[in-house]
Amino acid sequence: MLRDFTPRLYQETILAVAATSNCLVVLPTGLGKTGVALMLAVQRLTQYPDSKILMLAPTKPLCDQHADTFRKHLNLPEDKIVVFTGSVAPEKRGELWKEAQIVVSTPQGLENDVINHRIDLAEVSLLCFDEAHHATKEYSYVWLAQQYEKLAKFPRILALTASPGSDMEKIKEICTNLSIEKVEVRTEKDADVRQYVQHIKIRWEEVEFPESFKAVQKFLQNCRKSKLEEVHKYGYCNSINITKSELLGVQGELQKKVSSGEKEFEALRSMSLVAEALKVEHGLELLETQGIKQLYSYLQNLQHEAPTSKTKAVKNLVMDENFKSAVYLTEQLVNENAPNPKLVKLKELVGKEIERNPSSKIIIFTQFRNSTEEIVKALEEKTITNNIFVGQAKKNGVGFSQKQQKEILDRFRVGEFNILVATSVAEEGLDIPKVDNVIFYEPIPSAIRSIQRRGRTGRLERGEVTVLVTKGTRDEAYRWSSHHKEKRMYRNLETLKKEFGYSAREFKPGCPNATLTQFGGSTVISGITPTSTPEPVVAILADHREKNNRIVKELIDLNVSVKTAQLELADYLVSGRVAVELKTVPDFVASIIDGRLLDQVKDLKKNFERAVLVIEGEEDIYSVRKVHANAIRGMLSCIVLDFGVPVLYTKNPKDTAGLLAVMAQREQNKERDFSYHERKPHSLKEQQEFFVSALPGIGVQTAKLLLEHFGSIKKLVGSTREELVAIKGVGDKTAERLISLFEERYGKE
Repeated sequence: MLRDFTPRLYQETILAVAATSNCLVVLPTGLGKTGVALMLAVQRLTQYPDSKILMLAPTKPLCDQHADTFRKHLNLPEDKIVVFTGSVAPEKRGELWKEAQIVVSTPQGLENDVINHRIDLAEVSLLCFDEAHHATKEYSYVWLAQQYEKLAKFPRILALTASPGSDMEKIKEICTNLSIEKVEVRTEKDADVRQYVQHIKIRWEEVEFPESFKAVQKFLQNCRKSKLEEVHKYGYCNSINITKSELLGVQGELQKKVSSGEKEFEALRSMSLVAEALKVEHGLELLETQGIKQLYSYLQNLQHEAPTSKTKAVKNLVMDENFKSAVYLTEQLVNENAPNPKLVKLKELVGKEIERNPSSKIIIFTQFRNSTEEIVKALEEKTITNNIFVGQAKKNGVGFSQKQQKEILDRFRVGEFNILVATSVAEEGLDIPKVDNVIFYEPIPSAIRSIQRRGRTGRLERGEVTVLVTKGTRDEAYRWSSHHKEKRMYRNLETLKKEFGYSAREFKPGCPNATLTQFGGSTVISGITPTSTPEPVVAILADHREKNNRIVKELIDLNVSVKTAQLELADYLVSGRVAVELKTVPDFVASIIDGRLLDQVKDLKKNFERAVLVIEGEEDIYSVRKVHANAIRGMLSCIVLDFGVPVLYTKNPKDTAGLLAVMAQREQNKERDFSYHERKPHSLKEQQEFFVSALPGIGVQTAKLLLEHFGSIKKLVGSTREELVAIKGVGDKTAERLISLFEERYGKE
């Protein structure tokens, strides 16, 4: 089935392990992780010819890249290899799934497809997770892996990454979340990969930190120090010299105290002071790693925000004498057009490289969008062709869609411009075959991101990495932090590889997918599911905006049949007559402030026989915002007494899901028909939409399109297959089902 692909020995060695066990593969960038996935896909399709291969990647450009690789090297018709992303309509994804053999998808959209039963994970014989280091906490990879282990007939997981992180606990978490049984690690030093590794020369270019910048730095440091001295006095931090991450930890602890009802002056004051210190910390980072213009822009934003801000931290900060002195000096330096040492050095390095090789390709990475714009302007002054490359979110009017990102990368590949000036969006997985030099505008304290950045060069031939370091600043600390984290990562992986024992899958009655994994002295058991999953006994309709909510996933784990749809009212329907509006504690209080809560309750009461308000969270409802307690009590009384809507409380998403499941069970065990429609239709137009949207494969939006096109239900029922297929959102299979439904004679089963 493979074509134009010659496996390397280490890829075949890894394949031998991955073919028999769920495997985490850690390979340096450019050494063919996708090649292992290709070979394993062929092996699984040969073993299970009627199965499907599913590969997940975090972004659309990466998905397109993987699909192109599969099409190039597999002897399969092109239409058997498909890409699922947000740009493909859900109904279309459902149609494509039926005929496809290999599906490459982003994980977020796929979650929705699993929830709505548009795809069946039972048919998948191999699930690949690219950039597997994302598989922590609530990231979509985690839930999808759990569902796959429960549902798949022939489960096999392959996880791929160049850098799973330096923390042993995080690596273990990834392995547990993805049901990993074996770990295969290769580094540039390993004998079987050494011959394929392209040499990458790393240079550390030091730049001076000007005395004028140091004066601004001193005022900001004194400002930060004064805030933390006061927090220290109140007993909420052990030292005034704590790091940014430690400061964030202090902030988290204070927020917990305050949200749980602790309203002592010291705690509230400390919370405000820590917020001020963090803002100053960010200013210091901009000054030391980016330059004076970026700091000035940030300080100006704080000053403009202060008069209208509801946050005391901003108001207090701009009144601080040290802060005001820093602002004054910064403004002076900007007005004097003080040179940025990093930018001067960058122009010098790039100029020399282009002079030496006019076709040289360079990627410049920086943390901040403001810096990308400054770099682009500086390069344009030297008439060096370049293009900015940032994420989709619009900031200061700049943001690229995934289609635009792909176009920019294609132009860079063919040499339309020399330099790509990029933020972190270009760090992960992009395959640009020939990049001569990667420049870090600043060191970053993350081993994962440092490895990802470096991996953009040295893929097919020798490459160079240049890191700009401002002397005497946090740049130096970040440089060594990343270095030590990377070393620790490889030590941990080697330790994990030795200790990672696995006592084969235990195919016990009732636990076909159980895995027992040893992590040193601790044991993790995963994948314990019944031999046959009972049919769901209840169904719940969730608003489509809730699809990423943990509640939906918890409901599925409780064996509840969940479907998502666009609900104009309510967050969940547990039966045709009962609607549930869900509010977290902060959202409940916020909806009192902005006045939307009463309107929502009125609409629920008007359109449903029964309405329920659920408030989720363990925070103190009277402390999350500055709202008088009687205002909250008055609103609760109004909801219960004036509208007759009961208010129930839950602790967390798991608790909420349990409550919804019990409510649905009570309702649906009364032998009522459960309607997937959000309310009873009132007008003739609503009744027509209700009727058509009840047809198989037709949602509310498609129902509206069909009625607009045909004009009446009678004309729709008399339509031909060709007329139906011409409507957006109606595929061949759906059209066939509708025609069959309209024409087949009714017969009792």
